[in-house]
Amino acid sequence: MPDMLAETLAPRHTRRMIISRFAAAAGGLALVTAAALSGCSSTSSSVVAPITKSTDELQGSTVELPLNTVLNITTGSLAVDSYTATIADPSIASFVQGHTDGSAEFNPGITPLKVGETTVTLKNAQGGIQPVEFTLEVVAAK
Repeated sequence: MPDMLAETLAPRHTRRMIISRFAAAAGGLALVTAAALSGCSSTSSSVVAPITKSTDELQGSTVELPLNTVLNITTGSLAVDSYTATIADPSIASFVQGHTDGSAEFNPGITPLKVGETTVTLKNAQGGIQPVEFTLEVVAAK
């Protein structure tokens, strides 16, 4: 009789274990899914807005530029493609020429390449305009 009782209880015990394991796995899956979805709204991977400065604001200034953003340079009433730049240390940052593409205008800008400090001189092709000189400090991403 004890053997018969053991055989009768074993399947129930096994079913409970299977159900318990299934519930634990489902609960674990729900936690992993919730954690993954909460990661979607995390600010750690959010888009960083560019830093925008006019040529007037840049003249004689020092601009701190994090590695994870760019410097957008507004040119006022002058053509966006009329500026060129000389960067004293081109390993720290690069200049992006402004341009017009159909009806869209794209301002010139500076893209950081590595942490460091350099001098930037902007010159206007239309002439008669004083060069814009400023110090660029590229810092670690924020």
